[in-house]
Amino acid sequence: MIKVSDLNAGYRKLQVLFDVSASFDREKINVIIGPNGSGKSTLLRSIFGLTTIYSGSITLDGMELVGRTPHEIARIGVAYLPQTENIFENLTVEENLRMAGYVLKRDELEERVEEMAELFPVIKRYWKRRARLLSGGERQMIAMAMALLRKPKVMLFDEPTGGLAPKIASEVLSKIVELRDALRMTIILVEQNARKALEIGDKAYLLVGGRLVFEGECRELLNHPKFSSLYLGITS
Repeated sequence: MIKVSDLNAGYRKLQVLFDVSASFDREKINVIIGPNGSGKSTLLRSIFGLTTIYSGSITLDGMELVGRTPHEIARIGVAYLPQTENIFENLTVEENLRMAGYVLKRDELEERVEEMAELFPVIKRYWKRRARLLSGGERQMIAMAMALLRKPKVMLFDEPTGGLAPKIASEVLSKIVELRDALRMTIILVEQNARKALEIGDKAYLLVGGRLVFEGECRELLNHPKFSSLYLGITS
């Protein structure tokens, strides 16, 4: 569904990704892992138009994304959920959802909010509560609901379990599985907890030093006898 070809990208003069080529599968959980500083988040941001692209191509169903602005990419069906600053903390849950769906017609927005409330019960539970009073896991659920209001084709998750307690992190990952299964959504997940992510994912991509060193089934990478060495970029 999304194809990255010979991508070189970074931030102005700082190159982070080097000749990255990858194909992300439709209606699957595509997991990007790698050590800190390997370029995982930069790859997500490149897809969403937030980096400097020096060369290469990124396409969605054959449509070129390179050169498009983030709001243009969002309009054609890609949603990006950063790890932090992904909700309005001083607004209520209701206000957050209405802000996220401001481009929708009123009837359509109400229908989408009802759908999200079924998927994320925390919405009804804390409808009038200010977001800053919610737990980290609850905030993440609200942020996910906000991103889903426009019914995107692709969801980009940038370390959604960062800073969460293990039990809450597992709940967030379970919800991502539910999105794939219930909404048949294409998901690209950057996650620091590599083993947990590979356990729920379908396809794996391992970045080391800004280069793709593995692309294949999650199970294959998880069970690889030299997984730790690959993860650290040790080839000998």
